[in-house]
Amino acid sequence: MTSVILVTHMRPARPNQSSNACFCNSGYTGDGTTFCIDDDECQNVTNICGDTGNCTNTNGSYYCTCVSGYKSTGPAHFLPNDGTHCTDVDECSSGQICGPNSLCHNTNGSFYCTCQRDYIPTSGTKRFHPDSGVTCAEHPQKYCHDNSGCITKAVNKTLQYLTHLKEPQRALQEIVNQTSGELTSVEVISYVEALSWSASALGTENQEPSAINATLTKLVHAVNNLVENDEAVAWSRIKEEQREHSLTKLLHTVEDSALRLATGYKTPTELQVKASDMELKLVTFEAKQTKAKLSAMMGGDVMNLTPKVKPKNERNGSVSVVFVRYDSVSSLLKPSSDPGLTDYSRYADTGEITVNSHVVAAAVQPAQVYQLDHVTFTLQHKQLIDTSADVSKCVFWEYERASLQGHWAMDGCTTLHVTPNATTCSCTHLTHFAILMSSGRANLVAHYTVLTRITQLGMVISLICLSMCIFTFWFFSEIQSTRTTIHKNLCCSLFMAEFIFLVGINLNRHKLFCSVIAGLLHYFFLAAFAWMCIEGIHLYLIVVGVIYNKGFLHRNFYVFGYGSPAVVVAISATMGAQYYGTDKMCWLSTDNHFIWSFIGPACLIILVNLLAYGVIMYKVYQHTAVKKPEVSHYENIRSCARGALALLFVLGPLGHLEFSTSSMKPH
Repeated sequence: MTSVILVTHMRPARPNQSSNACFCNSGYTGDGTTFCIDDDECQNVTNICGDTGNCTNTNGSYYCTCVSGYKSTGPAHFLPNDGTHCTDVDECSSGQICGPNSLCHNTNGSFYCTCQRDYIPTSGTKRFHPDSGVTCAEHPQKYCHDNSGCITKAVNKTLQYLTHLKEPQRALQEIVNQTSGELTSVEVISYVEALSWSASALGTENQEPSAINATLTKLVHAVNNLVENDEAVAWSRIKEEQREHSLTKLLHTVEDSALRLATGYKTPTELQVKASDMELKLVTFEAKQTKAKLSAMMGGDVMNLTPKVKPKNERNGSVSVVFVRYDSVSSLLKPSSDPGLTDYSRYADTGEITVNSHVVAAAVQPAQVYQLDHVTFTLQHKQLIDTSADVSKCVFWEYERASLQGHWAMDGCTTLHVTPNATTCSCTHLTHFAILMSSGRANLVAHYTVLTRITQLGMVISLICLSMCIFTFWFFSEIQSTRTTIHKNLCCSLFMAEFIFLVGINLNRHKLFCSVIAGLLHYFFLAAFAWMCIEGIHLYLIVVGVIYNKGFLHRNFYVFGYGSPAVVVAISATMGAQYYGTDKMCWLSTDNHFIWSFIGPACLIILVNLLAYGVIMYKVYQHTAVKKPEVSHYENIRSCARGALALLFVLGPLGHLEFSTSSMKPH
């Protein structure tokens, strides 16, 4: 028992109740009687620290540390059951770790670098590590997309490189690798052509279902690399005709390739592949087992295929159906006013057109076995719509297989139901579908903008003419009279009102400044109406033959012409200063009928002038009928009356109309 006593002294074991046995302490193992040795947990327990930890054995215990690329959430040395675990270290957060003109991509436990768009790595490989000495240099084909000859050379070079790989699967994998970073525009065009070339060879050899699944997955990721949202910049640089051609070829290639590969399945199969910006679902089945409907739900969008009813004995053979959803293609296939868009005229009157959904597609092979009656689909809106103002239409991408040039069209598609969030459609054919939104608000704003420009141009012309009138009335002494004095002040009031309106009506960001602008407009437009009233009064005095002191009369005209508007504005500002200036424009608010502080006096002046003109016309014709006065005198009165009446129509109803409708600005 001496050895046992010695072991107990080293604390690896403790005595048992029996006189000839011992228990080893935790972390040790032994024979129970003579010895206890360290238990190597790192070797004896599989993956004790997990996939992201390293195990280190100690005497009687062990501890875990995080592997390279991960960090501990607690102490550096920890045990699996103490709540500590390893998390990924984001190397990309430490600044320009990859160098200039490069992008850092974090992965679990590591990272890699790629070059920014329009730059190329000096090593020739897309992905690199900063320790490898690779840098990013300007891409020699940066501006190649503007030159058709350069595009042709780039496409041929890409195809020549991929041809050496021989196997379509290897070529497809290489396309996935080469398109993983940011692409130049010519690279996008080249790899679309490369995908089309490699797809033509897919499905020509017998493959196991697992190999077909892998090929379809590679296809989806290759296409996703080309159409993901990050590549929108590259697509936007391509000329519209070339862009539509390449996109149409890409969409056609996806359908064609998926259906080619589907012929390799010998048993009914259902496969769904998802990537960041696209999704593909493939279904194969025996025609005799056809369900009433085939459905696919992808990212909130739903498609239902309804076949024609056929006798069971006429349904023979295998059927393949492919569904595809693209998240970012809708921003690239933009509607245009090009004559090729035959349905554009249906939208032209309702405003700007945008593609307001993802693009979805469905294809069936063979079509004669699974004869489609109709397809129903519900697409979620990218932007919520106002169903009372906006117009949603169900459309499809129509293109010629020979030219691969397409446009959005509506033939065979009807809109079943529209909500702010989604639109449900029914079409009698299969292709690529989307929802076009024609914004009624956009159209209203567009019309308002045109009218605003016309108004501004008219006011500029009016200011020029008023300036000429003021100059004439002021400096030509031979025409000076009471009437020209009235006209001079009328023109000055109108000039100030229109000038302030032109430069200040929309300066509504600062409330105080906007209120001052509104007050000045209120004053000068009322002053214009006041001088118009003075014109009528002066004409009345001439007709009735009142003898008056010219200086005294002029002083009273000035008091009334500029004093009465000041009184109205002062009272209005005292009672409702907060109603000067709105959030839409610097004019009087319609709240609490405050606008009547302008409309009221204007209408009163118009009424007074109408009464005065009535009396004037009566007097003129009465004098003409009863006696034969001096013709020139009454001809002069008639001329004045006609001019004053013209001013009435210009300043009266039209002025009132302008400012009673100016608050109807669309918002």
